[in-house]
Amino acid sequence: MKLSKKVKEILSHYEGENPGVKANLARIMMEGRLGGTGKLVILPVDQGFEHGPDASFAKNPEAYDPEYHIKLAIDAQLSAYASVYGMLQAVSDTYAGAIPTILKVNSCNLLVPSGADQAITASVKDALRLGCSAIGFTIYPGSESSLAQFEEIREMSEEARANGLAVVIWSYARGPKLDKHAETAVDVISYAAHMATLLGAHIIKVKPPTAHFGYDKGKAALAGEDLSTLTKRIAHVKKVCFNGKRIVVFSGGEAKDTPTLLNEIREIRDGGGNGSIIGRNAFQRPREEALTLLGDIVDIYLGKK
Repeated sequence: MKLSKKVKEILSHYEGENPGVKANLARIMMEGRLGGTGKLVILPVDQGFEHGPDASFAKNPEAYDPEYHIKLAIDAQLSAYASVYGMLQAVSDTYAGAIPTILKVNSCNLLVPSGADQAITASVKDALRLGCSAIGFTIYPGSESSLAQFEEIREMSEEARANGLAVVIWSYARGPKLDKHAETAVDVISYAAHMATLLGAHIIKVKPPTAHFGYDKGKAALAGEDLSTLTKRIAHVKKVCFNGKRIVVFSGGEAKDTPTLLNEIREIRDGGGNGSIIGRNAFQRPREEALTLLGDIVDIYLGKK
């Protein structure tokens, strides 16, 4: 695998990392149709845990099968496939080496009274045994459990790095001081992304930021900055992640109509975002429709649409 100039440049920003970590980051960045561009499209399927199997898969019953998802990611020529332990274990033999995989090592569920915490549901050893390139971990900045989560990911990140695995952090702000508008406010998203960066994430995943402000200090600090478009807000989020020297990807979120989703992807691209993690917006569609959508998303990041 010959690395592109762009991938070499991105890897140069990760000083202090061992060759194993950089090799696994390179595998993700060199995979699929976006290989070598510095852009990523990843298919994540942890929604069965997070939202329940029927809420996640009933719209497209084929998606109850773990094999459906990894085949979708492979056939769409995506950058990686991310999922939880049971889903990856069910396909790890048949599809070993077919696409870089990310093991989501913590999860929550809707049946728990508070949704602002996650249990450790897999280990670094599991990720190694399943042939993964990275572990994925969710933190909830602002929640009452966030400090414990920071300690958990510090420990797991240390073990992952020691074994050559990259670390992906899902950083979703939640908590008693944040209403629904504040959870996606530009200052709060930026803060959440920066926290993930400071915790040592190689890839940071956040939601696309709105023009809302979530807390007074953030609003005051950004008073003179034009954040009127999603493109400008994406650029700001990239800036807070070590002045653009970290890989930042954005979630697709709840189901959207195709034109709305594709326009959002264009603004992420134009703002310098490194790509998208698209789950429900892909696998809840019929397979051929999902392949077309993912192909269009990749084309946008390639500058073709």
